[in-house]
Amino acid sequence: MTSAPARPRTEPTVLQALRSPRLLTREVLAGLVVAIALIPEAIAFSIIAGVDPRLGLFSSFVMAVAIAFLGGRPAMITAATGAIALVIAPVAREHGADYLLATVILGGILQVILGILGVAKLMRFIPRSVMVGFVNALAILIFVAQVPQLIGVPWAVYPIAAAGLAIMYLLPRVTKVVPAPLVAIVLLTAAAVVFGISVPTVGDQGALPESLPALLVPNVPLTGETLAIILPFAVAMAIVGLLESLMTAALVDDITDTPSSKTRESLGQGAANLLSGLFGGMGGCAMIGQTMINVKASGARTRISTFLAGVFLLVLVLAFGDVVAVVPMAVLVAVMIVVSIATFDWHSIRPSTLRRMPLSETIVMVLTVAVTVWTHNLAIGVGVGVIAAAVLFARRVASVTAVTRSVEGDTARYTVEGELFFASSNDLTTKFAYHDDPRRVVIDLSRSHVWDASTVAALDAVQTKYAHLGTTVEIEGMNDTAARLHARLSGGLGAGH
Repeated sequence: MTSAPARPRTEPTVLQALRSPRLLTREVLAGLVVAIALIPEAIAFSIIAGVDPRLGLFSSFVMAVAIAFLGGRPAMITAATGAIALVIAPVAREHGADYLLATVILGGILQVILGILGVAKLMRFIPRSVMVGFVNALAILIFVAQVPQLIGVPWAVYPIAAAGLAIMYLLPRVTKVVPAPLVAIVLLTAAAVVFGISVPTVGDQGALPESLPALLVPNVPLTGETLAIILPFAVAMAIVGLLESLMTAALVDDITDTPSSKTRESLGQGAANLLSGLFGGMGGCAMIGQTMINVKASGARTRISTFLAGVFLLVLVLAFGDVVAVVPMAVLVAVMIVVSIATFDWHSIRPSTLRRMPLSETIVMVLTVAVTVWTHNLAIGVGVGVIAAAVLFARRVASVTAVTRSVEGDTARYTVEGELFFASSNDLTTKFAYHDDPRRVVIDLSRSHVWDASTVAALDAVQTKYAHLGTTVEIEGMNDTAARLHARLSGGLGAGH
């Protein structure tokens, strides 16, 4: 008797969370923690982009609220990010804020188009080794980003950060009713205020807005010249934003053991960036650090936490700006350090894992990490990792191709085993004993598969060499797909001529 296949887990729905005080409390508190953590990040990314801090804060508010309704991955946080800030910074620096907003709007439109074209399906071509490298690189970058907050600061920063780490590691062993990061933020902020401890605070990072974002249209001429200026940056923004968002969504899928719609996520990210630009925001994408705070540290699972993160962000900076301004940066540094440690895939670097893992997989993972950390660009790191994985895979597959020769009377039979494509078929012509074979040669491909034009050209070259010697060549054993490809291309590739 066979057991029924296990059904995939499903996260609680918004309706279920609203009906459950326990789940709703968890979602609300998670959103509050994320909102507090978003504020200094949004300000810092605005500075990177060379724009007013309000653009980063407005973008984080608009995108978090929009993606809560439009995105495909529940509980994932989307807001202003460093990756997007780095891409679009030259536009603001050289042409001003209006051109930056126009770039963000165009980037959002391009993301919607890419979503409609099904770019999310390309995620299946990203190997696990690249995904692990992506996650480990992000963990390292999150940690490295905290280091400047710990250098050249008052001595009191260190005990506050240490106390924050202790609270976040010890409290979950006692209770998980309240998110440990929120407890750390509240307690240590209160202690700093009560005891008059002078340390860098959120308010030191930049001015907070005093009004709601307003709908606007960038003041740029609608000309080909404008398009020529913003299009390259919009394309880069669209690609980097989708790549980081889709890989973060895949990571959350793995952590929560639940599926999500990557196509809907692509469309949602584009719409959120479009709205961000129209409301004076600098654009962004999924945030791995804040998402890990939401999903891993706080246990959120629904869109409620994402929506409330955006709402709380706006409420905090507008109504409680003076309170938020006194939160010590040391506490938020501690939160992000815990997030970076939790994000890193420690299993991937255990000696036992490395011994079992194929060397090529380890090389791809390390290369992805190294390039991402070195360039601070996730798109470049992942791109290099995918290319390296493809090259190593091609080499590995090519090495298992074999040609066996046997002679029976006046016939030489060559049995080819393995996958035939550009990497494995280039030296196929060297596997035959042209001058020693009888007048009839049979090439048996029943244990192999013809994948591309390179293989057809190689087979044509073999037949041409034998033809010059007056030898007849028969090819047998092709499956239907390979036979159709061979029939269509054979003789038209110039092989052997």
